[in-house]
Order: sequence, then structure tokens, then C-alpha cells
Amino acid sequence: MQNPVRPDVRSRSEHRTLAPSGDPLLTARFAVPAVPKLLVRRPGLLERVTAGVRGPLTLINGPAGAGKTVLAAHWAADGLAPRSPVWLTIEPDDAPGAFWAYVLEALHRAGVALPAEVGRPTSAEGVSQSLLVRLADGLAGQPAPVVLVLDRFDAAQAPAITEGLEFVLRHAADGLRIVLTSRTDSLLPLHRYRAAGEITEIRQADLRFTHADAEALLREHRLDISQPAIGLLMERTEGWAAGVRLCALAMQRSADPDVFVHQFTVDRTTIADYLLKEVLDAQPSLTQDLLLRACVTDRIHPELADALTGRDDADLTLAGLARANAFLDQADETAWYRLHPLFAEVLRAHLRQRCPGLEPELHARAARWLAGTGRLTEAVAQAAAAGDWQFAAARLIDHLAIGRLFTGLETYKLGRVFAAMPADLTGAAPAVVHAACRLADRDLPGCEAGLVRADAFLAEACVTDEFTADEYPADASDAAPRLSRAFVGVLAGRLACDLAATERASADVARLLPRIAAPLLAEHPEIQAMVLASLGSAELAAGHLERAESTLTAAVEACGQPGVEYPLCDALGSLAMVELVRGRLHDAARHARRALAVAERSALPPERRAGLDHLVLAGVSVEHDDLVAARGRLDQAILLAGAHPEPVATVEAAVIGARLASAEGDGETALAAVRAARSALAPVRPHGWLVDELAIAESSAHLARGDTAAALNVLDATPSDRPEHAVARARALLAAGSGDRAAEVLAGLAGEESAPSPVRTQACLLQAQIATAEGATREAQRLLRAALGSARPEELRRVFVESGPWVRRLLRQDPGLAQAHSWLPAHVVGHSRARAGEQPPVVEPLTERETEVLRKAAQLLSTEQIAAELLVSANTVKTHLKSIYRKLSVTRRSEAVHRAQDLGVL
Repeated sequence: MQNPVRPDVRSRSEHRTLAPSGDPLLTARFAVPAVPKLLVRRPGLLERVTAGVRGPLTLINGPAGAGKTVLAAHWAADGLAPRSPVWLTIEPDDAPGAFWAYVLEALHRAGVALPAEVGRPTSAEGVSQSLLVRLADGLAGQPAPVVLVLDRFDAAQAPAITEGLEFVLRHAADGLRIVLTSRTDSLLPLHRYRAAGEITEIRQADLRFTHADAEALLREHRLDISQPAIGLLMERTEGWAAGVRLCALAMQRSADPDVFVHQFTVDRTTIADYLLKEVLDAQPSLTQDLLLRACVTDRIHPELADALTGRDDADLTLAGLARANAFLDQADETAWYRLHPLFAEVLRAHLRQRCPGLEPELHARAARWLAGTGRLTEAVAQAAAAGDWQFAAARLIDHLAIGRLFTGLETYKLGRVFAAMPADLTGAAPAVVHAACRLADRDLPGCEAGLVRADAFLAEACVTDEFTADEYPADASDAAPRLSRAFVGVLAGRLACDLAATERASADVARLLPRIAAPLLAEHPEIQAMVLASLGSAELAAGHLERAESTLTAAVEACGQPGVEYPLCDALGSLAMVELVRGRLHDAARHARRALAVAERSALPPERRAGLDHLVLAGVSVEHDDLVAARGRLDQAILLAGAHPEPVATVEAAVIGARLASAEGDGETALAAVRAARSALAPVRPHGWLVDELAIAESSAHLARGDTAAALNVLDATPSDRPEHAVARARALLAAGSGDRAAEVLAGLAGEESAPSPVRTQACLLQAQIATAEGATREAQRLLRAALGSARPEELRRVFVESGPWVRRLLRQDPGLAQAHSWLPAHVVGHSRARAGEQPPVVEPLTERETEVLRKAAQLLSTEQIAAELLVSANTVKTHLKSIYRKLSVTRRSEAVHRAQDLGVL
């Protein structure tokens, strides 16, 4: 019978495009396991599964060998589902990102059409909530419910997997049905489904063979067993399907099957003895040898088995074992086989007992075969199991895969593998890998110690080969280790806020790149992308903004291939910060929003995002006088940054937080934010401009408290020639009543055209304020016009609010000026805009739900993010927004937010 849910056959190259790590997604995991030829039909259980998929959840629960997978596969193969089911076999220790990557690929291979916006995970650690929202929404729109079978779901140990699955199932409405086979109860809230009557449970008691089932199975095996013997068999196996089948296989070779039943015991040890004596020993000696050697791998390929045995008979032997149902299954449409897990476990234990010391050697052979076929991650894992850390580290280094420890779907798995690697191994490759692992855990001292050891080994190699580090041949075999060491050095220099070290390591990378084979470089675009992103971020931290812009722009351009979403988001976030510091708000917002879009589209998990995109948008919102949105963005940025944000993020978050607190009249909180940032930066010695940013923020906080002396003292204690510092000092002097001294400071800024527009605007406003105080109204109005002209391109609103009521008085004296700058906040221009009748009337009041949607929109959340937070679909949010636009007589989201703020709705 043709399997109706057989996955599409894909070429190897197509698989590679699905996994940014470079390894293909395993086709065997999407294949419905072949139904045993000697099969007992169980129509009652099949009908219960069919009835179960009319509701959201079906659970098939029982111990190993209970027949869970057989039942689900039989049901799928019989075509009893309303729609061909989607099959996925779960593997132990699947990280959340890898799990969802396989789910999405299973849906795709089964022909389930999902919107392109759903995206794909790019990191093993997890996925964003946005991806789950889009997936649930896409499933909810299916013409017929999708039936997803998750086989061996108990292997999914990460709680985030279960939580995400529950979210998707709950929000996919009637578009998703899930069938779980599991040895243990899932972490899903089963009680909730039971209370709602939305779960079908098939448990161990249901899966147990009945007397009739056992009789039918024995008959299929051509065994003539007495009814009392069958009864005894059922009593002693308690209907355990695998136990009954094991006994049937053994009885075929027994002189007296009835006697066998009386002698067989069903405890675990006896079952293991049975498997060894009656299944393994029943095979020819060469077949036994193959099984014992091949059991060290999770899956068996004929060529891999040949490599483990040193023979060339695996293809026929494995096929014969599969046909004989000897606890070896072949995945449809593939050449791979899988041992029954219990049988594999027993075989491994017997291997250790029969051939002590052979298991590590077999792991080492498997590692080399897997490495030779391009399965790097599996090869590294096998080498680690063999204790061959030199080979494991060398594979990672020689294949230029050091970046996979920082980005890609296999990051989590590789990190776990190398976590057990001793730190005192000899050789450059282990030292570099150890340093990279320490850096991935943000252990900078540990990383630096590893790099020192790597440098020593590399220097020793130079001496041995009799050439210097700068002049070794183009075909030198240590080019990859040196490049990997330099790569880690770039990332470490950035974390240490050491621009000189970052530049030296970057120069080493640039010198070494031409010595790497072009095809190998093409497989790892993350190397160049991460180097440029890190160098640009280090230049930003050092205050070299023009250099940082150039480097980060190059980093963005280097991220043109799949698999570089993490460095792309990193580079865009830093580039956005560069533009924010330079006062180019529109460019900053554009880069930040692009970073957010890339992160959402690629399902980059929160822990892999620095939060600079949200932080930049918070800064932009402050300058635009949208304090509600700024607070929301700042909170998101702090949450994403975690416990160890980079210095630039630490400083800018404190500056924005202090400014928001001052706007709320809370000077103490503003001061606390600055002091906390200064304390956090103590170990890294931040560059001067960052120190000055904190001093300016602290001075402003003192002014908000009315302490002008403290505001001046903090600036005097941190001298700087930055125009931002001069404007802050002039502001403090003016507040202290020293208008003349403030004017002198501002006069020194004449001709500072390179200063950021917020600085130039504030300088004009301070000069206008001084002129107003001196009664020079005409000069004050001239300066105010200059300030408005400087602020208009970037819509700098907040600086006019913070300047005080004198701005409003000047604007009232010149209504035409106010009308020419309608982009200013209503509370700055007073009532002149309303009198001019520029704002159309409100058609009708907003509903409570519409106000809630608009409030989220004011925080610059995307439609999908609003939908996720309000637990509604994206289409529902779009409907609310259309209604809001109509009621407020606007056409865009930003106009709706500003209109609502003017009306006091927000």
C-alpha cells in the first residue's frame, strides 16, 4: 500500500539551504515509519485516533515498546485522517530553535502553505514569540485542519518547546490538530484540555495486547500455541506489545514454544538477556559484529556501518535485518536505518562488556566518516564521545566553523559538546575553541587565557617551520587556526571595549582571508560579517562615528547570504546607534526597524539580540517627544540586553532613562539611573565620550532637582571638548543665573556645523533664551527661527518642551511662525493650531479596545507584535487600525498617534 504521507524527495543541496548551520535537516525525521509486515490490526484504537483528531489534542502514552509509534504510523498509512497528516520524529535534546525548524520543514514538505512572513529559526537556543504568533495565524487560516503527529515527544526536554507548542495549538483555532506519542505525560496543561473535553487519551492500558491480539500476532509468526500458553504469555508480559513480539520471535526458534513461555521472565534484565541471546545471538556472527559496532551511532547508514566494521556487506545485511523485523527500521526514501532504542541500549551495554575499550574507537571512526560526508556537527559529537578532542576541535577549526559557536541552529548543540572539553589540551585548535566557548559564555578572562595558550602554540609552530607569523607561505596549514584565533580576538576585543585589540585582530583576519580557499570562505559568510560588525561596534564605543558608519555599512553589505541574520541584526543595531548619536533620527529609525524586521523574519531568539534596535527607537521617540513609546522601547531594550549589556547600550539606556525620569519630575530616579550605569562600566574603562554622556545626563538630572551647583560640578569634574559638553555647561550656567558666562560658552560653538542637529538646535534655543531675558525680542525670534530650521528635518520636538514656557510666549507673538512649524507639539505652540482649524474633527470616540491598540502602536510595535500582546490575530489588529484612522480622520499610524496625543487620548 502506498504511503499517503511520504515526504518529498529533496536533493542534498536543497537541504543545505534549510539549515543556516550548514548541516541538512534529516529527512528520516519527516518519514512515517514503515508499518511492520507482521501486523495486528487494532480497529478500535484506529477509530479512537480518528475520533481524536476531530479535537485539538490526541495523546498516545505508554512505555517503550508499547506500540505507540506503530499505532500512529498504522493510522497515518491507512489514510484515516481527514487530511494527510504531517509527521515529525522528535530527537533527544532538541533545542527549541531546532525543534521549530523541523516543524516548519515538516509542514512545508507535507504541502501545508504558510505565509512567507512566518520565517525560519536561525538559532538553536529558541525562537521569538513573533514567529509562533505568525505560525498560529497561518495555521488558523488553513482551509482544512492540519494534523501534526509528533512522535517520541517525550524526547523534547526543553520547557520552551512545550510552552511554544501550547501557544500555537491554542491560537491556531481549528486549523491545527496534534497527535503526540510519548513515554511520559507531556508538560502541556492536560488538565485544561480534560476539563474542556478537548483531548483523546490512549494510554498504556489501552495499548496492551489483548488475548486475541496476542493470538493473532503469534498466528502471523506461524506459531501454534495452546490457549493456556497464550494466557500465560499475556499474564507474564502484561500485554506489553514489544514483549509479546520479542517472545514470538524467540518462540520461532524454540523447540517447544509452550515451554519457552513458561520459562520466560519479564523483568528488565531478563528482557535484555533475551534480546542478546535470542535476537542478537540468533544472527550470523558477522551480523552480530555489525550490530554491536553500529549501535554507537543514533542512525546507521550502510557506508557508515562498513566504516565501523571494515567490511562492505552492510547494505545487504541491514536490508535483511529490516525485512526480518529484527528491531531495525528503514526510513522511507532514505538509505538510513534506526535501531529500536531498547535494542540499541542493550547492544551498547553488551559492547562494553564483550569488547572493553572498543566503543571510543568506534565513535572515532564514526566521527571521521561523518566528517568526510560533510556532517560536521554529528562528526564533532562523535569525536567528543570518543574523547578525541583534538579531532573534534580540529574539524571545527579546519572547516572554518568557529562562528557556529556564536550563530546558527547548531550553536546550542556544539556548545554542549565542547563544554566537556578539558582546558589544558595541547595544540592551537583546542585552545582557540576553548577561548571561543568561554567568550560565548561572556567569560572574558577565560577567553583571554585561551587565546594566550593559542598564541603560544601558533608561535611554536612558526619556529618549528622556520618562518615568521607575518611571512608564512600562502599554503601554510595553520592559516585556518590563525584566522579562527584572529576571529575570536576580534569578538573578545569588542567585549573588552578595547579598540586597539579589535583593530589588530581585524587586521590579522584581513591578512589571512586570502590564504583560505575561496569555496571554504563562501560556506562561512558569518566570519567576515561578524568581524566587520564587531569592529564597527568597537569603533562606535570609541567614539569614531564616521569610521564606525563605514565599517558597519560594509558589515551589512556582507550579510547578503542566508545564515547571517545574527550579525546582520547586530550591525544594523550598531549602525542605528551611530546615526542616533549623530542626530540623524530618521536614518537611525530606519536601520533599527530593519534590524527588528530581520529578527522577526528569521525568528532570532531574544537572548541572541542585544536590544540596540529598541534602544535606538527609544532615543528617537524621546527626541520626538513621544515619551510613552520611548518608555516601552526602553523597557524592551533593557530586557533584551540581559545582565551584561555592552558599554554603549549601558550608557545610552541610562541617558534615555534619566531623561524620561526628569520629564516625569523624578530627579532622584534620573540620578540613580546614571550612577548605576557608571558602576556597571567600572570594570571595562569606557571611552571618554561615553563618560561625558553620563556626565551630561547627570548634570541634567541635577538641574531637574534644582541643584545648579551640582550640575556644574559634575561637568567640571569631567572636562571634554565635545560640543555636547559645551551646550550642557551653558545650560547649567544659564540655570544658575550666569547668562553672560553661558553666552561666552555658546559663542565658542560658532561655526560648529559638524555638531549633531540636536546640539545645534539646543545651542540656538539657549541663545534665544538669553536674548529673551535681556529683552532682545527680535534677536530671540531670529534665534528661535534658526532653532526651528535646524530641528525641522529630524522633527526634534522634545528640546522645545524642555526649554521652558518662554518658547510658547515667543511663538504666540508670531502666529505665522507657529503655523509654519505645525510638527511641534500642541502644548508648545499653544492653541494657535486649533484656531487655525488644521485638525479635522473626531468622527466618533475610540472604543476601549481601539485605544489599547493605539497605545501599543505608540510604542512602535509592529502589527504582529500588537497581535501577540493582545492575543488576537494580525487581521483583527489591522481592522482596529482602519477604524482608528477613520475616527481620527488620519491616514497613517504616526498621524493617529500624534492626533491622539494632541486630543489627550494617549
